[in-house]
Amino acid sequence: MTASDVRDCDPGDGRLSTPSTTRPSAWSADVRRTTTALPPLAPDRGQAPPDWFEVVEHFREGLVVCDADGVVRHVSPVAERLLPEVTSGEPLSSAGVPGLSEDARGGFTHRGRRLTARRVPLSGARCCWYVEDVTDSVSRADALLAERARSAFLAVVGDKLGNPLHPDRAAAAVVRLAVPTLAEVAVLVLAPRAGRARWWRASRTDDDAPAVDSGVLVGGELPTAIADGLTGAEPHAVDWLVEQAVDAGWLPGLADTETVARVVPLPGRDAPVGVLLVARRATRWYDEDDVELVRAFAARAGAALTTALLYRDQAEVADTLQASLLPVEPVEAVGVQWGTAYRPAQAGLRIGGDFYGSHRLTDGGSVFFLGDVSGKGVEAAVFTGQLRQCLQALHRLESNPARLLRLLNDALLETTQAHGQGRFATIVLGVARPERDGGLTLTMAGGGHLPPLVLRASGEVETVPLRGMLIGVVSDPRVGEVTVRLAPGETCLLYSDGVTEARGGRRGDELFGPERLVTALTGCQRMPAPALAERVEQVTCDWLAQGDHDDIAVLALRAAGPGGRGGRHLHSVPAGIDRTEETDA
Repeated sequence: MTASDVRDCDPGDGRLSTPSTTRPSAWSADVRRTTTALPPLAPDRGQAPPDWFEVVEHFREGLVVCDADGVVRHVSPVAERLLPEVTSGEPLSSAGVPGLSEDARGGFTHRGRRLTARRVPLSGARCCWYVEDVTDSVSRADALLAERARSAFLAVVGDKLGNPLHPDRAAAAVVRLAVPTLAEVAVLVLAPRAGRARWWRASRTDDDAPAVDSGVLVGGELPTAIADGLTGAEPHAVDWLVEQAVDAGWLPGLADTETVARVVPLPGRDAPVGVLLVARRATRWYDEDDVELVRAFAARAGAALTTALLYRDQAEVADTLQASLLPVEPVEAVGVQWGTAYRPAQAGLRIGGDFYGSHRLTDGGSVFFLGDVSGKGVEAAVFTGQLRQCLQALHRLESNPARLLRLLNDALLETTQAHGQGRFATIVLGVARPERDGGLTLTMAGGGHLPPLVLRASGEVETVPLRGMLIGVVSDPRVGEVTVRLAPGETCLLYSDGVTEARGGRRGDELFGPERLVTALTGCQRMPAPALAERVEQVTCDWLAQGDHDDIAVLALRAAGPGGRGGRHLHSVPAGIDRTEETDA
C-alpha cells in the first residue's frame, strides 16, 4: 500500500492523519497520506512523536486492508483479536468469515460475539474493512427491549385482571393471558372447596385466541406437584412434573420428553389461592428471567383471584342476609285474599326500611302488619329484621293488637338502647277474623303510621280514623285502636309514606299525596287484592317518572267471601339480582 492508495479517498472515520516516518513498518508506510492533509503528531517535551501504528492499534474498530485481488495485506491488532482466521497474505475469502463479503448486510455472529463490518473502497480497486465488536451494546439493547416487553405484558395483565369480579371469569382470564407469552399450555387450579378443585386450561391454537376449557377434580386426585404448590412450595421443572401434567390430560399436543414446565403458587390472603402450571416445548427453556416473569404474573393473578373469591363470599353472605330481610309473603288464611307490592329505595339492595307480613292465629284469625322504620338501606333493613323477629315471637303470647303493639314497643326499646341505635318505627298492626258470611272483622292498632283506607263495595274509599304514637321512642306510648268490618269483596289497604310522599308531577317536586291515592282507588272495588296493590305501586312510580323515591310498601286485605282463600303475592322488583354479573358486565 502506497501514499497513492489513500489519495482522494475516505478511510471511513477520518481519524487517520499523516504518520511519523521515524518508525519504518509496513503499516506506517501504507498510511502516509489521507484525503485531507492532517498535521503531524508533535513531539511531547523532547520525546519522539508516536507513529500511526500505535494510534491505530487502539482503534475500537479492527481494520483489514485488501488489495485489488482480495488478498489481505494488513490486519490491525483489534482485527486480529476479532477475526483470528484472517491472515495477511491470504485471500480474504479463504478465511470463511460470512460477514466479510460484498453482499453481506448488517451484523453477524462470529465465535460467540456479535460483530458489524463495513467496507470502504480505496484507490486501485483496493478496500478496507472496518470490523467492530457490538456484543455488549446489542446485549444491553436486547435486555432493555426484553424488560420493556415484560413491563408491557404485566401492565396488560394488571389491566385485564382488574375487571373480573367473578372467580370463573377471573380464572379463565388468567390462563388466557398466560398463552402464548409464558407458555403454550397454561393450567390454573384453584384451592379445593368442599373437597373439589376446579381447574382452567388455555392451549395455544392456530388462531389468535387460545382455547380455554375447565374441569373439576376431587381433592385427592390432584397431581402431587399441584398439591405441593397449594402449600406454597414451588416444584422445579423436572421430568416427573411434566409426566404428572401429561397423566392429568392437561398438555394436549405436547410430549413429556419434549416439554418443560414450571409450577408457581398464586399468593392469597393466608394461603395460596391456587396454582399455575405453565408448559412449553423444550426449545424454549425457562431461564431465570422467564421464571421471574412467571412469578410476577402469578402475583397479579393471585391478587385478582383473591379479590374475586372474596367478593363471591361476601355476595353469598349478602344474598343470604337479604333473603332473610326481604318482606315475607303473608300466610294464606281462610277468608282473606292478600295483595302486596314492594319497591325499595335502593333497588340494587332489594331491601329497605318498609316491612309487612302476617301470622296465623290458633283461633283461625290472622295477625297482619305493615310499617316503616327510620332510615334507609342496609341499616334500616337490619332493624326491620329485628322488628319482624320480635313480632314472630310476641304474637304467640298476645293476640290483642293494642297490647301486642305495646309489647313490641318494649322489645324495640330494649334492643335500641342496648345497641345505642336510637331508631324508631311506625306501624299498623291488626287482627283479621273471618265471619260466616264471608266478611272480615279487622281490629287494628296504630303506632304513628298513616291511616289505612277501606275500599267499599260501592267503589267509595274511606279513611280509617286510626292514630297513635311512634314505637321504640317512649316506654308507654299512646296506641290508637279501631275495629272495621269488611263485607265480602271489600278491601282494606295499608301503605307506607313512600306512596303519599313520592315527589314527581310536572315540576318533579310535587307530592303524590293522599288525595291522589284515594282518586286512584276509587272505582276499583272489583279488583283482586294483588291487582289493587300492584295498581298503587304503578301509579306511584308513574308519578315519580324514574326519579328518586323512598321505600314503597303496600298490603291489601280483601274479604274473599265464603270459603275464599288468599291469592298470589306480588313483588314490584325482581326477586333476585345477580350482583356479580352486574359488576363484571
